[in-house]
Amino acid sequence: MKPPISSTYTQWNRRKFLKTATLAGGAVVFGVPTLLRGQNLNSKLNIAAIGAGGKGASDTDHCTSENIVALCDVDTVRCAGQIKKYPSAKFYSDFRKMFDEMGKGIDAVTVSTPDHFHAIAETAAMRLGKHVYGQKPLAQTIYEARYLRDLAHETGVVTQMGNQGSAADGLRRAVECVQAGIIGQVREVYVWTNRPIWPQGIGRPDGSDSVPETLDWDIWLGPAPERPYKKGVYNPFNWRGWLDFGTGALGDMACHTVNMPFRALGLGYPTEIEATAITGINQQTYPLASKIRFEFPARKISVPAAHKSLFHKHDTLSLEPVTLWWNDGGQPVVDKPGRHDGSNKPPQEITTDIAEMFGEVPGSGCLLIGDKGKIFSPDDYGEQFFIRLNDERRFTHYKKHETIISVPQSLPRNLFKGDNDHRQHLEWIAAIKAGKLEMCYSRFAVGAQLTEIMLLGCVALRAGQKIEWDGPGMRATNCPAAASYIKRDNRAGWVLS
Repeated sequence: MKPPISSTYTQWNRRKFLKTATLAGGAVVFGVPTLLRGQNLNSKLNIAAIGAGGKGASDTDHCTSENIVALCDVDTVRCAGQIKKYPSAKFYSDFRKMFDEMGKGIDAVTVSTPDHFHAIAETAAMRLGKHVYGQKPLAQTIYEARYLRDLAHETGVVTQMGNQGSAADGLRRAVECVQAGIIGQVREVYVWTNRPIWPQGIGRPDGSDSVPETLDWDIWLGPAPERPYKKGVYNPFNWRGWLDFGTGALGDMACHTVNMPFRALGLGYPTEIEATAITGINQQTYPLASKIRFEFPARKISVPAAHKSLFHKHDTLSLEPVTLWWNDGGQPVVDKPGRHDGSNKPPQEITTDIAEMFGEVPGSGCLLIGDKGKIFSPDDYGEQFFIRLNDERRFTHYKKHETIISVPQSLPRNLFKGDNDHRQHLEWIAAIKAGKLEMCYSRFAVGAQLTEIMLLGCVALRAGQKIEWDGPGMRATNCPAAASYIKRDNRAGWVLS
């Protein structure tokens, strides 16, 4: 069952299909990925982890129903626990060497590196016919996200973006309720987050430190411009705030917090993006606080029919223009460089009823305002949500609201056990074995579009002006200077495969 996609996106796919059909045909002609032809679908997959420490550790652990055959990480200390946990897996510091030596014995990979390295590793794996579970955001630039979306179609491999809320029943239920018209036409969406929880709004430090023997700093830099190593400044975690390596609060959280309204409203290409760096922005890191406005045009989207028949499986919805507001961070904290107070939230008049329900406005949230009411999710993943119709005094949890109970289920559910992160990995593994790309609710065809929207906010922040966006053409029509933020010039030797 496909998630809702905007009509613009659908038309773009048709045009791209004509260009890639010849190449893609070889990969999907029999309806399943090449490596599965003749394979026992109940056998175990051979999975390699690129970025085996940090988040990569849990991504690997969620795949232990299969064979973990290789671990790849530039930091042997950071992934020492995983090396010990999987003694039969071969260890590499360079994924290129891993593919050279073990390529034929690898079916699928997880990619859990810093943002600037995602697309480099993902495209290499996909070109070799490997299925990919790629952590959010899929890419660091809009060009890379578009490239990955094309490549997923071209190769036919099974993909999944790691925004685990996609596996939650609650998120899919919220999508159904919005598309059923429970709160009417949605014209405004507010999303906010308590990120960044790492330093931002700071300059680049002087000098250099000795690179630990256990870290391959050159490979860690990958496609990013060369710079000296500084202990604790960039790795293993603070890279998120640096322009060369991360995507700031947007990259960390928007693939989670914007996921539900993106799907429910069939958001495609915005036409206008305007960003304000409330605390200012420099040439090194993202700001401590930002406010971003995205304008989406009227659109028609295809959604699963609530009551299907042989000749009627989808409905078409006509949706009005919508404005999406993003807020992150807050004012600087005295004596704590790079830290904020979390005060950057939507206007008080927008969140009054939310504050009444929780006693205060939560640090993160997602609010959809429709003609007939509101839907609010207080968690980062859209798993829980509350509804308040216009004639009601307060919000009610969706499982207790009589109107919600009457909305039929139109989307499939993830039936696997465990937490949402584990369930999303199992969904990907099952899709590989079944040869059904569409089983992955956050496959790259969907996840890359969400990533593009988020990255447009990063572009607008860096450009320092309103962006008028030509989505199909992938260009800012009013701001030629934005081109360098849309597509990065990679360091020599590091290219998309």
